[in-house]
Amino acid sequence: MAGLAETTIGIMAALGGLVGIRSGTEEPKFTVVERVGAVEIRHYGPRLAAETTVSGPDVEARSAGFRKVAGYIFGGNTTKSAIAMTAPVAQSAASEKIAMTAPVAQTAAQTAGGPGAWRVQFFMPARYTRETLPTPSDPSVRIVEVAPADYAVLRFSGSGTAKAVAARQGELTAALAASHWRVTGEPSAWFYDPPWTAPMLRRNEIAAPVARTN
Repeated sequence: MAGLAETTIGIMAALGGLVGIRSGTEEPKFTVVERVGAVEIRHYGPRLAAETTVSGPDVEARSAGFRKVAGYIFGGNTTKSAIAMTAPVAQSAASEKIAMTAPVAQTAAQTAGGPGAWRVQFFMPARYTRETLPTPSDPSVRIVEVAPADYAVLRFSGSGTAKAVAARQGELTAALAASHWRVTGEPSAWFYDPPWTAPMLRRNEIAAPVARTN
């Protein structure tokens, strides 16, 4: 099993740009609380995630982060166990504090497309607990608990470039402006499909934590 895992990781690393998750995989469960135009307000329960922090332009950082966390789920852990992939891959801006003490979600740390610190996450299958997940072999990969929260989520297809993400983030903010929901934290970009998926068929989402104002 370990040899197969290492071979798989090697192929993924050689491809370099491989990011995303195949369709049909497990996704975190949520409840749709409300709809604001094209934006869904979703409630997610507590989740576990394997995450790493990487630096560089958004797409390159996402690829590098993906390979690190993929190494963990393909056997790079204390029990050399394979863990099923889930969707989405999440990428978000890593604050300086998180980067120093240590998101497939992604968000811009500085300017769109500019170098910065990024947190890349895989959400763990729901059957695992903190106690039953193996420890990552790579010290740059850590297991974190994601608290339950409400998110405003805008779905879009096409590319996941910084420019596209920024545009959709602007649309989400505009949609919420006249609603009773306010953004309370850093938005994330969620990617559900591998890069070879035709752009018009890709599922991408912008997700921002929100709270009701009344």
